[in-house]
Amino acid sequence: MKLSPTAVPGVVIVEPTVHADARGWFMESFHAERFDAALHALGLPPAGPFVQDNHATSHAGVLRGLHWQVAPQAQGKLVRVLHGRAFDVAVDLRRGSAHFGRWVGVTLDAVHHHQLWLPPGFAHGMLALEDDTQMHYKCTAPYAPECERTLRWDDPAPGIAWPLAPGQRPLLSARDAAAPGWAAAVEVRG
Repeated sequence: MKLSPTAVPGVVIVEPTVHADARGWFMESFHAERFDAALHALGLPPAGPFVQDNHATSHAGVLRGLHWQVAPQAQGKLVRVLHGRAFDVAVDLRRGSAHFGRWVGVTLDAVHHHQLWLPPGFAHGMLALEDDTQMHYKCTAPYAPECERTLRWDDPAPGIAWPLAPGQRPLLSARDAAAPGWAAAVEVRG
């Protein structure tokens, strides 16, 4: 496995080793000791134990996010696409971070098998780029609705450049459509 830093420190791209031959392919999608050792080699803290796995499927044009959880249930997430393709985003919400408010986006797909690690303190969002895009993510804390927060997907403060066609509006849940803007989200983020 290879970990590559992104433009926002703490968020890394994970490239698993894929063994392919005429029969297909095999990869180790997660190994706690190796993952934490690779994070350590980059000067990052260990991920901590993963306690919940989630699996979601989305049609092309569905945008989920931006979501995060605050203490005491702040979540780190290891995200990957099992089928299809998605634009995956992390926004730094760590107070005191030199990169507070900056975002990074990565296209994940089922062909390259790359994953994205978002430590606690980052909002997460994704835009499905193909029908039947299936995402799987491991979380370091269980879902806790009282700790969950949302940020409007198109707020100009982080200014995320979603890969949408001109004039295209994503498909949103009612909750995501009503998410607060930057000032309110940062105020309530805990």
